[in-house]
Amino acid sequence: MDPRIPTSTIRRLSGYYRVLEELETEGHRTISSQGLAHQSGVTSAQVRKDLSYFGNFGKRGLGYNVPRLRREIKLILGLNRRWKVALVGAGNLGSALYSYKEFRRQGFDIVGVFDMSAERVGQKWRDLAIHHIDALETEAGRLGLEIGVIAVPARAAQAVADRLVAAGMHGILNFAHRRIQVPPTVALRTVNLSIELESLAFSIKGIHPKPATTNGRRRKTA
Repeated sequence: MDPRIPTSTIRRLSGYYRVLEELETEGHRTISSQGLAHQSGVTSAQVRKDLSYFGNFGKRGLGYNVPRLRREIKLILGLNRRWKVALVGAGNLGSALYSYKEFRRQGFDIVGVFDMSAERVGQKWRDLAIHHIDALETEAGRLGLEIGVIAVPARAAQAVADRLVAAGMHGILNFAHRRIQVPPTVALRTVNLSIELESLAFSIKGIHPKPATTNGRRRKTA
């Protein structure tokens, strides 16, 4: 990715893409930058700036053609092809990720699942057998795996990342609560659900402040 393009811009493009999908499904043909901004929770200036990194997609006074802009963003995000994904971790989180239908709908196919547990290895999730992590490199070559998803305990995350890198993954999505290191040739994104909830709690506290409590009781102040 062009280093001049902020990661936040790419995240907003994903939001625009989903809005445009809904608009196209509803039969809308055009939308203004202001309309797209309103439905995406940003300003119209931000929409125009984000899109300007990649070209000129609208006409002044006419707005954006919804189907065309959706197709263009789909190309920018790399969603015009299918991606083969390795999921490492067959516990509760891994099972939930494997069952998440939106991945497949957007072109991300989990075609390899790996774990270390003797109880899980050999089990089948639908038509997919769970492999031991030691088979990762072999299966990566056989299946053409490109993206690795880490859904293991934090203590194992770096070791799993190292194996995914050695197996030739181009990108890693990390759900473990641990910062991991990968070479600059491998794209890395970390999703920490606890941090997201903590951030949400902070925002709620700002909107709806309440007296501090301890074990359900209002805390006394000196």
